[in-house]
Amino acid sequence: MARPSRHTPEMLKEYRPIWGNMTYADYWDRNAELYPDREAIVDSRTRLTWAQAKVWIDRLALGLRDMGFKRDDVLVIQLPNWVESYMLRVACEKAGILSLIALRNWRHAEMEHTFNKSGAVGVVAPVEFEGRDYYQVVQDLKPKFPNLKHVMVVGDRAPAGAISIREMLETPIEKKYPKDFLAKEKHKADEVMLFLTSGSTGFPKFVEQPIGARINYMRMVGESWGLHKDDVFASLSPVGTGPSAMVYLMAPITGTKIAMLESFDAEEALKLIQRERVTVIGTVPAITIMMVQHPNFSKYDLSSLRLIFAGAAPWTYSMAMDVQKKFGCNVLHGFGAVDMGLGPVHTPDETVEERLLTTGKVQPVGGIRGLKVVDSQGKELPWGEVGDLVGGGPLSSSGYFKDPEATKAAWSADGWYHTGDMAKFDEKGNLVIVGRVKDMVLRGGQNVYPIEIETMLVTHPKVKDCAIVAMPDPVLGEKACAVIVPKPGETVTFEDIVSFLRAKHIASYKLPERLEIKDKLPLLPDVAKVNKKLLREEITAKLRAEGVIGERDR
Repeated sequence: MARPSRHTPEMLKEYRPIWGNMTYADYWDRNAELYPDREAIVDSRTRLTWAQAKVWIDRLALGLRDMGFKRDDVLVIQLPNWVESYMLRVACEKAGILSLIALRNWRHAEMEHTFNKSGAVGVVAPVEFEGRDYYQVVQDLKPKFPNLKHVMVVGDRAPAGAISIREMLETPIEKKYPKDFLAKEKHKADEVMLFLTSGSTGFPKFVEQPIGARINYMRMVGESWGLHKDDVFASLSPVGTGPSAMVYLMAPITGTKIAMLESFDAEEALKLIQRERVTVIGTVPAITIMMVQHPNFSKYDLSSLRLIFAGAAPWTYSMAMDVQKKFGCNVLHGFGAVDMGLGPVHTPDETVEERLLTTGKVQPVGGIRGLKVVDSQGKELPWGEVGDLVGGGPLSSSGYFKDPEATKAAWSADGWYHTGDMAKFDEKGNLVIVGRVKDMVLRGGQNVYPIEIETMLVTHPKVKDCAIVAMPDPVLGEKACAVIVPKPGETVTFEDIVSFLRAKHIASYKLPERLEIKDKLPLLPDVAKVNKKLLREEITAKLRAEGVIGERDR
């Protein structure tokens, strides 16, 4: 059974009543009964009503079991943002199979790691997409994995030896099986689904998340957003990433239509919003920024939009404000970790400062606040004090799939996951992330948290963007350096920023002690997240050249 590996019998006894009995397959079935003729999901190639989606799901689920998949086998799905990618995930749950999304830009090394760690017995991929031969990658790797027996393809043709998903969908295999066959095979709410970590420190891990836990958390978020069956929720980021996963996980609970963009292009995204009358977007900051900066942005009717959720990476206050102003709708800033499995919740009617400068409020579930800020001994700190952010409770993840050592290292003995973030709760109970432990400036034994200073500096009338980074110091160990992008036509001096921050009444040890001016901040690939490592390396090199530090100082 695909049971949560980290959860003890005592935890399961406590959590099961909270999780309930509903699964995602149950919600798709419910919607097919309640809204059979309403559109459920669309992409550039396919449009399905809820009733049609149920037919697809059932045929895929039965087809997988018919070809030899057993309960809790793993199927790797490597597809663009196509309807089939979501339908296959629901079908796997309904057939009692574990699905695992592989990012579409993965090649031999990443796919080999995935097949090896997951023990996959099957894979679904395009034959070719955007000039890449996905099928050949699978064929190259298949000899290394004798258990990888089932190779399926999505597209107009299926090479010899591959199974066509299209043929599976066109075959009325339901006539071969009793009507209650899938009801006996499907995964239950206390079993797990699998997600990917970001893999920022190497190959990704595969995270278990109990189905009931995901449903309860996503129901909570959907209710806070006011999501309903007349909304259209667009998935603009690649399948498998956080915001796209939220679309998959949230929409069927509320009966919301899903609109998928198969491959991101800023203008195609604008066209999708106009064509499908999209009301809610789940995406990453970089995507929204590319959209508002497109030269044809003003040509499109985007008036249907009421809410943009941007997660998976932080963005600057000025970026978020620009997006909100140009789209003319509220923007929510999201925070969460796949490993942890939950995050705070924002509502659209909060103040702009709450929505963009905090990550929202933590909702207690089963009497447990799933996030808390603790000191070095694990003791919970009062609001206003900065400490380590940890997550746990009934809506949290249940460990790393087939990796007990990594699970033991990441979660404490009493079930709390250490995020690596430094945080505090403000006076309203909003969670404020003040920085990563690795980004913290340790000045002579005193902690300086970059985000605390950055959120002040972005409100300076001359400042467009900023970043606070640690720079080495031969006496204090580290000091804070402010990297500033001035607004067009403005000049920012060191005295400007220091006097501005002093007026905010912050402690003197938190003040930046050097200023660097840039035309723009360097961003990490694919996300609107400042590359602070590069900034630290640049300032360190300058300090060496100036003779402030030696060659061995870091």
